[in-house]
Amino acid sequence: MPVHLENQEIVWRQFQINPVWEATLALLKKVIAGIAVAYGRQLSAGLYPKGVVEALILRTWPVHEADQIVSFFTRDLGKLKGIAKSAAKSRRRFGGALEPMTYVLASYAEKPKQELVRLDACEILASPLLDPVDYARAAALAFMAEVLEETLQDRDPQDSVFRLALAVLEQTRMGRIWLPVTYFSLWMVRLMGWMPELGRCTDCGRGFAGGPAYFESQRDGLVCAEHRHPAARAVSPESLMLAARIFREPIAALAAEDWPRNRAADLRRFAVQGLERHLEKRLRSAQALRGMG
Repeated sequence: MPVHLENQEIVWRQFQINPVWEATLALLKKVIAGIAVAYGRQLSAGLYPKGVVEALILRTWPVHEADQIVSFFTRDLGKLKGIAKSAAKSRRRFGGALEPMTYVLASYAEKPKQELVRLDACEILASPLLDPVDYARAAALAFMAEVLEETLQDRDPQDSVFRLALAVLEQTRMGRIWLPVTYFSLWMVRLMGWMPELGRCTDCGRGFAGGPAYFESQRDGLVCAEHRHPAARAVSPESLMLAARIFREPIAALAAEDWPRNRAADLRRFAVQGLERHLEKRLRSAQALRGMG
């Protein structure tokens, strides 16, 4: 699912990556490729096309005694699934690198017409486990991983989404989860092409004129007080203005402000309901976040 063109310029401005990182990544790609080549020579399965890509680990499933199937979101190729042989035993190739939302350089190989790639090694670039983790931060990281896993199609590159994920990960700290969760949720709805007009009623087209807007769980868009359903929930004028800032400013610019869990809770609920409606399923991690307010 492509990112809408009108979002491209905004995304590149707001989710920029430090040039020093780019140079470091080029060097690390050579190192991790060397490890993978050495490992590949030990296998008798034949020659595979190889690659080294930046990736975020999304989910793992154990198979056999020590192998794991890994879902990982790459910058260049989109979401891939691969088999990591002996991942539970090999600290040299995977030690600590397969935790959800770990930013890695992944070396992989594949055969034509096979769904699963062979994941040979991962080099950690940034791990969420390097900072303290409490229940709230773990729930926020799980939410981001689940949203990426559910919304992204296999082998569909989404550089803008990748940049967004890196930007919010940097701000997801213990005691500071509500800004990145809100920012990530709203931007994911927009980048998937599901964000309705936030400035006017979808029924009558009139602006909200400083008043609240209303949304329902079973339909897109916001409506005015005149066209609201009795079961509709409100989004405050303050939250609507905050949404405009989120789409205009990088997350680092907003991080200097206080973000208690009740700030923009209505906006967060609106965004998460939009994700769940288009995915046609409830997000389990979102329920954990709802339980915290």
